[in-house]
Amino acid sequence: MEDITRGGQFLVKETKCENVFTPEDFSEEQIMMRDSVKEFVDKEIWPNKDRFEKKDFAFTEEVMRKAGEMGFLSVAVPEAYGGMGMGFVDTCLVCDYISGATGSFSTAFGAHTGIGTMPITLYGTEEQKKKYVPKLASGEWFGAYCLTEPGAGSDANSGKTKAVLSADGTHYNITGQKMWISNAGFCSLFIVFARIEDDKNITGFIVENDPSNGISMNEEEHKLGIRASSTRQVFFSDTKVPVENMLAGRGEGFKIAMNALNVGRIKLAAACLDAQRRVTSNAINYANERVQFNTPISSFGAIRYKLAEMATSAYAGESATYRAAKAIEDRINARVAEGTSHQEAELKGVEEFAIECSILKVAVSEDVQNCADEGIQIYGGMGFSEDTPMESAWRDARIARIYEGTNEINRMLSVGMLIKKAMKGHVDLLGPAMKVQEDLMGIPSFDTPDYSELFSEEKEMVGKLKKAFLMVAGVAVQKFGMDLDAHQQLLMAAADMLIEIYMAESTVLRTEKLAKKVGEEKAKEQIAMAKLYLYKAVDIVTQKGKESIISFAEGDEQRMMLMGLRRFTKYTNMPNIVGLRETITSKLVAENSYCF
Repeated sequence: MEDITRGGQFLVKETKCENVFTPEDFSEEQIMMRDSVKEFVDKEIWPNKDRFEKKDFAFTEEVMRKAGEMGFLSVAVPEAYGGMGMGFVDTCLVCDYISGATGSFSTAFGAHTGIGTMPITLYGTEEQKKKYVPKLASGEWFGAYCLTEPGAGSDANSGKTKAVLSADGTHYNITGQKMWISNAGFCSLFIVFARIEDDKNITGFIVENDPSNGISMNEEEHKLGIRASSTRQVFFSDTKVPVENMLAGRGEGFKIAMNALNVGRIKLAAACLDAQRRVTSNAINYANERVQFNTPISSFGAIRYKLAEMATSAYAGESATYRAAKAIEDRINARVAEGTSHQEAELKGVEEFAIECSILKVAVSEDVQNCADEGIQIYGGMGFSEDTPMESAWRDARIARIYEGTNEINRMLSVGMLIKKAMKGHVDLLGPAMKVQEDLMGIPSFDTPDYSELFSEEKEMVGKLKKAFLMVAGVAVQKFGMDLDAHQQLLMAAADMLIEIYMAESTVLRTEKLAKKVGEEKAKEQIAMAKLYLYKAVDIVTQKGKESIISFAEGDEQRMMLMGLRRFTKYTNMPNIVGLRETITSKLVAENSYCF
């Protein structure tokens, strides 16, 4: 299994386009699944958007039941427990297309299938899985997840909720307060994290929702977005939980919480994709219909600029999300083939790619916000009105940067986990970082390379961006060692470089694979999107790299590194950015939708 890709290795290994999975590679079964989910959303959710916006919680529950009847809640659940037992890519695919119409339903769906059901399928005993999972998979029961407390948000392990073993040793009494609990209003079961005695780490429990057992709730929260997603504070007061309902072992709750969040992160990225497609398509429709100065506004450069950028972000998000989802699926399958249990294989598979999960969570949640923001702008005054779908999309998008770990936490995690992997010897960062420093001492080549092959310059450019990251991160680690954690602004800048590298590379590789299949002419808009995304990534790497270098290096070292940064971000042939946007928008406007 040694030749299999490891998480974070994209940075130091060249990936061939044949080895990435793309949305163009969906099987017939996957396309059928996607289409049935889209049909469900277009019939049950999209026409009823106003009901979600008016906080119709009962309607959210009703649509969740219908999703259960369709089998959509059971995609990731093994067949042994009443699920479809489908692969990780299928799970992301369903999550992607079921989440595009409203954040209210998307949150209910994600909280139930992800953090509500999955901890039991991944950590539960055979008895626990048999007892609870089939009910959750069918939608007979709904799940919720109680981690956050008033004093424990990003620092999840600092919760004060207590679990005290009864004198006869048969059950625990749980007491404490949890907040921001999605699905609280209609769930049958909670995954609750509490501390036993003075344990260093919290412990997970499966708790049935029985109000007579010391469980009470506040009213529904009034929120900026996801208005029909049930969100309440939950109070436990000497709630009795049988000892056999402990999830995994004592003190293992923090590990459960972190791994549940890893899976949640890539699924959250997936959940932001169809929202971008829909917002972009709506914006194109509006721009084609809206006439000003006797011309549809879709013919104005200022609007065309926005449409091209919106479509490009969505395309990049798809490229990176499905690349990572398939890498995780391959890793899971390899472990199962070696005889590992499904539980263990899935846990280890997702954990392996935790860096990519954090990257995706940050990138795609920020893109969906920008997309909705530009959507409002294209609609002008109408965009600000509740009569059009833009303002709710903008409000719903806002939560994505907060839950499953804030984007700030995820930025720091992505770089922190990468450095940890390097220390463990799982990813060789030190070798390549030293080589970059040696290269800087050498004389650069002034030969003009042959860039006649598609993407040859772009792929070289991605390689150079990786060197820029290794240069900055390498020196930072040498300077600060294990204290790097204390330099959050540097970590954030490094994370932005890392994110752009993964997103840009995924977009270029997806498009190269497509062009090899259908020919460059048929893929010319996608080629334009890949080049446009890369150009903007180079800009961000330049800016963040410079900010880091001038903040922690001085004198000769600073001059040397700035020179290296210039070398690593320099195109031989600059792309015509306005021309690229024109190519992209012409296709969008002609097709009157996001059509990639």
